[in-house]
Amino acid sequence: MTSSAKRRSLSGVALVVAAAVAAGGCASRKVDIAQQSISAQAPFSRTFRGSGDTVCWGVKRALLSQGYMLDRPNETGVLTGTRDFQPDPKLNVSYHLQTTCADNKDGSSIVFVTAEREDSRLQKMKQTTSLGVGPATLTMPSGSAKVLGVVRRETVKDPGFYDRFFSLVQSYVAQEEQRVAHERRPPDERHAQVHSDDAPVREPNQ
Repeated sequence: MTSSAKRRSLSGVALVVAAAVAAGGCASRKVDIAQQSISAQAPFSRTFRGSGDTVCWGVKRALLSQGYMLDRPNETGVLTGTRDFQPDPKLNVSYHLQTTCADNKDGSSIVFVTAEREDSRLQKMKQTTSLGVGPATLTMPSGSAKVLGVVRRETVKDPGFYDRFFSLVQSYVAQEEQRVAHERRPPDERHAQVHSDDAPVREPNQ
């Protein structure tokens, strides 16, 4: 076999190997995405002690306390909210949250939440003008305009993000439970608690 034939043979083998590696990489990436789409370790739900009304109210307060603009719910127990950030003048980042809470009818309630991040970047888009003369139409450039175009959209998978949200919900659930427990006390106990809270604190003897 001549040297040129050997080189052609080696080049063919190298191309086959490179194609196989690329195909293997694509296949493994598809497997990873498929595995991530359904997982028992997903961080998107949490069970809380409390009635559905108490927990759902805690979810709503948590969203409002973080500046999320809430849409009007079309379904009971479902809330959606959006918050925008602008890290730099040409980039806008939006977080869209959807929460669903349901009473388990056993003294606890479950909350599901999904967050989606959407990045939009300011881009220059060419504009055109169409001119028609009789049956003919001529399209001509007429300048350009800057518009926001979506460059990335992905579901947030960071467990820490959801842990912070659920911790905030838990704090509002605890506040609501304390308020309800206080209102259920007999009037005499509530007045006694108010008087004890208002009592002046005596300074220790010098």
